[in-house]
Amino acid sequence: MDAGSRRRAVLGAVAGTAVLAVLGVAALDRDDEAAVTATAPPASTAPTVTPEATPAESPGVAVWEGPTPPPVDLKLAKGSQDAPVTIVEFGDFQCPNCRRYAREIEPVLQRDYIGTGVVRVFWRDYPIRGQASVDAAYAARAASLQGRFWQFHDALFAGGTRVTPARLRAAAVTAGLDVAKFDRDRRGRAVREAVDHDTAFAYQLGLPGTPAFLVNGELLFGAQPVAAFREAIEKARRGG
Repeated sequence: MDAGSRRRAVLGAVAGTAVLAVLGVAALDRDDEAAVTATAPPASTAPTVTPEATPAESPGVAVWEGPTPPPVDLKLAKGSQDAPVTIVEFGDFQCPNCRRYAREIEPVLQRDYIGTGVVRVFWRDYPIRGQASVDAAYAARAASLQGRFWQFHDALFAGGTRVTPARLRAAAVTAGLDVAKFDRDRRGRAVREAVDHDTAFAYQLGLPGTPAFLVNGELLFGAQPVAAFREAIEKARRGG
């Protein structure tokens, strides 16, 4: 197997585990203030991991021995908990292709799949474009504590991809947040740890950049055309 094939196999195996973990949390239908307890290390100390899949006792079944996914904050999810297809997005608020997905592709998926109960979407932070990206991730988590993550997400992406303190506060106002609480929360330890653990997990998975999507465990990288998402979703619905 060549290096590219091994990398695809590793990513596919980890993706499956990540989604299974998401589904396990989603099935509980918890609405915690923030799910921040995690076993992954902070992003600043994320180790290099070479995961392997080892055969289980049952023929044709693999047991995954890799990084443990951090808990999912259900305030960063949308769609029916009974949806047969789960999409996990690893995103960065300064990523142009993340913005293109949010502005052009996701609204189509919302209309045709998320709003119709077919797809449930989960966001995970992967702020890899500098400190401003990290600050934006903290801010979005703070918005989630007021139950308005997606409103803040949309407001921030609507203004472009260059994040500044002024833009974060403007997005908070647009999203209808209590700005004083927002300012306190984004400096808090809980949101910072949640972002750091998501970032460490993405590094451990070896995700090559943003946006990266796991569609029922299948890796879909980049702001692909809507047709590519439709194909991946329909494949997942068929159990493929």
